[in-house]
Amino acid sequence: MKFTNVVLAASAASMVCAYPKGREVVPSKRSVDVKKRSTGFTWVGVSESGAEFGSSLPGTLGTDYTWPETSQIEILRNKGMNIFRVPFLMERLTQGSITATPDATYLAALKKTVNFITDSGAYAVLDPHNYGRYDGSIIESTANFQSWWKTVAAEFADNEKVIFDTNNEYHDMEQSLVLELNQAAINGIRAAGATSQYIFVEGNAYSGAWSWTNTNDNLSGLTDTEDKIVYEMHQYLDSDSSGTSETCVSSTIGKERLESATTWLKNNGKKGIIGEFAGGVNSVCETAVEGMLSYLSDNTDVWMGASWWSAGPWWGSYMYSLEPSSGPAYSTYLPILEKYFVSDSASVSTASAVEKSTSTVSAVETSTSTIEAVTTVTPNTQVQVSSAVESSTTSAAPVETSASAVSTYVPTSAPTTMVSIQSPSPVASAAPTSSVTGTPSGSVAQHYYQCGGKNWTGATSCESPYTCVQQNPYYHQCV
Repeated sequence: MKFTNVVLAASAASMVCAYPKGREVVPSKRSVDVKKRSTGFTWVGVSESGAEFGSSLPGTLGTDYTWPETSQIEILRNKGMNIFRVPFLMERLTQGSITATPDATYLAALKKTVNFITDSGAYAVLDPHNYGRYDGSIIESTANFQSWWKTVAAEFADNEKVIFDTNNEYHDMEQSLVLELNQAAINGIRAAGATSQYIFVEGNAYSGAWSWTNTNDNLSGLTDTEDKIVYEMHQYLDSDSSGTSETCVSSTIGKERLESATTWLKNNGKKGIIGEFAGGVNSVCETAVEGMLSYLSDNTDVWMGASWWSAGPWWGSYMYSLEPSSGPAYSTYLPILEKYFVSDSASVSTASAVEKSTSTVSAVETSTSTIEAVTTVTPNTQVQVSSAVESSTTSAAPVETSASAVSTYVPTSAPTTMVSIQSPSPVASAAPTSSVTGTPSGSVAQHYYQCGGKNWTGATSCESPYTCVQQNPYYHQCV
C-alpha cells in the first residue's frame, strides 16, 4: 500500500503500516450476485498480515507482532482463495545482519504458516515486507541480497507451492539498483535449488501499476533460467493510489489504472499479478473493484490473478480488513472476490471444524457470536506499527526513513504502495480472543485493547500493569 505525503518516524526498520481509520466502517448491506464466472486466473487471494508489524527489533511475539490465525486462513481457503501472501521482516528472520543465520524461532513460525497454506493445496507467497531496506537503510549490496535470498530459498526449495516475492514496494531508490536487486534475488533463489517455483518481482515507486511504465520499464530486462518471473504490481483506487482513503476516484478507476501496465506486459511478453489492491466499503468502490477484476479477467493472457490487501488478526476496524468475519470489508468484498476464484481451488479437507458442516459454516458467516466458537476474533486491536507521525494524507504509509530521523516524503507521482503488513504463520497470538471491539467511555481498557487515537471516545487508561502506547495517530493500544 502506498503513501503519498507520508511522514515516517525513524525506527530500526522504519516499516510502513496502514493506519486504520478512527471509526469502524459499516459493511454494505446491498446484495451481491455471487454467480461465479470462468476467469482464467491462476491465483486469487489475500495478504495475511501480522508478522511484519511493530518497530521493535527483533520484537516480542504477541506484543510487537503476531502471526495469522490458521483457523481464519482456513475459512478463506475453504471459500476458494488459493494464494496467501505472508509478510514478514528480514530483520526478524536474519537478526543483526542481513547475512546472519536465520533465527530458529521466527523461521519455524514462518514455516508453520507456510506449510499450513501449502498443505491445503494453496500457494504461499514469501513477502519480505522491507521496501528495499534493511534496518532502515537502503540495501545497496546486491551480493548480500543474493546471499540472503539463497539462504532463505534453501529452506523452502522443496515446496513447489511456495512463491518468492523479492521485496515489498521498493521506493525512492536508483532505478538501476532496483533492477540489480531483483536480478540478484532471482539468482540467489535459483542457486539455492528452488527451480520449480514462481518468483514475483516488484518495482520502484511502491510497485504501482498506474505509474509502472514511467518508472519500471527497465525491469523488462530481468532474466530467469526457469522463465517463471511474474511482475507484482500494486493498485489502490483512491485519489493518489495510496490506499489510505475509503473513497474511490470513480466507478471505473480500477480498470483505468491498469491499462498502461497491461499494454506494457503485452508488449514485453511478460506476466503480471496485482499483489495488493482494495477499495472502501461503498457502492462506488465496489463497482470499481468489480470492474478491475473483470478487466484483469479479460486480459489473463498477461494477468495471472490478484491478491486483496489485507487480512490478519490485529487489523481491528481497519477499513480494508478481510479477516473473517469481523473485518469491515469481509461481508461486502468476499462475495465479489468469490466470483473470480479459480475453479475447484477450495481446500478439500483441513483440521478445523469450521467447514466440517454446512451449519457451522453458515454460523461462521452470519454471526460474530457463533464465530467465537469456531475461531478467535481479536478485539479492536490495531496494527502494531513503527511509531509513525502522520503527515497529511496517508493511513498506511509505505515509506521508511533512516534510523533516527523523521522526514516527509512527497512523491512526484503518487506511489502505489501497500500497507506494510505481514502475513500468516500459525503461531498462537497473545492477542485477546474476545470478540469485544472496545470498552465503554470512562472504563479501563484491557491488555491489547484500544485506549486512544483520533476520534476515539472509549477508555484512555489501561488496567495494571499495562500502558497506553500510541501505535499510530488513529490507534493507541494497551501494551
